[in-house]
Amino acid sequence: MEAIDILAFGAHPDDVELTCAGLLIKMGRMGYRTGVVDLTRGEMGTRGTPETRRAEADAAAQVMGLAVRENLGLPDGHIQADTDQKQKVVGAIRKYRPSLLALPYREDPHPDHQNASRLIFESSYLSGLEKYRPEHGAAHRPEKLIYYPGRPGFYETRPSFIVDVSDVFEQRLKAIECYRSQLYDEGSRERPTEISSRDYLDRIIATARYYGVLAGVKYGEPYFCREIIRVNDPMAQFIRGVSGDMRNAE
Repeated sequence: MEAIDILAFGAHPDDVELTCAGLLIKMGRMGYRTGVVDLTRGEMGTRGTPETRRAEADAAAQVMGLAVRENLGLPDGHIQADTDQKQKVVGAIRKYRPSLLALPYREDPHPDHQNASRLIFESSYLSGLEKYRPEHGAAHRPEKLIYYPGRPGFYETRPSFIVDVSDVFEQRLKAIECYRSQLYDEGSRERPTEISSRDYLDRIIATARYYGVLAGVKYGEPYFCREIIRVNDPMAQFIRGVSGDMRNAE
């Protein structure tokens, strides 16, 4: 299988769409191979069923233009960094061999998201050890981990960087809207949740506008890194209209 350039992990189907779909869509348009691994089927969710959420995830994958999407079938509500779950995550990392790996930020009000962050972080390290479970594939460690935040307003730390997703934001909303079982439905008799509230999509839009304002663009997605970000070419990184190799300039 051809390696995936950018792989995003989510604790539940729809987590990636609600947080970092813009990055995946944008990178896909630029020619990178993108993928998603959902840890659980969302079987503990208040609304919908694992079957409906699987169909919704498949539809969203088409909207996002993903090269791959896989569900590891870990127990919803019981994600933990134990040996069995690490082996499954290591297997996925070694299978897809991403250069960039996106995962939930370690601080989150949802325990599954917190535990998923630790599970994926530890598994990404173990995946690079040749002597760790070689039966699960050849060793591979992503070059960089980036963390996406979950609930808006929960984070006091400024993001390490913001991705301009203005040109793909409408497509991101279409991916979110694939999850009809989770969103507002006036005729639904299922118990309401935060995501199913009438104004939830408005909050998604407002959050993207907020981070866009911080970055000087219309819509932005925030990301965090544990390490200092190294920049090889500040001109190409920070100056508009400058890109590529300047060594041949007169």
